[in-house]
Amino acid sequence: MSENDTPKAATAADTPPDHLSVNPRNAAFDGEALQRGVGIRFKGKQRTDIEEYSISEGWVRVQAGKTVDRKGQPLTLKLKGPVEAWFEDLGDDAPIAKA
Repeated sequence: MSENDTPKAATAADTPPDHLSVNPRNAAFDGEALQRGVGIRFKGKQRTDIEEYSISEGWVRVQAGKTVDRKGQPLTLKLKGPVEAWFEDLGDDAPIAKA
């Protein structure tokens, strides 16, 4: 068995952050993580419309239609439930971060 055949242990660099936002004004914004592509599964369904998520607190924020606030920022709804995240650039067997 060569060293390439051994399964790699998931490292912190292989799992997405616990809290992430796509809004650059938010403190949870991480451009490097977003460039890698983050897949989100919320309540068992894969979602592509997530604006922000927190795995440990169990919530996601999604845009509420095309409505914006007085500053032009989209209004969001906070939905609670189990959240799972993974980096899409690692392929199908990427380590999944979940609570």
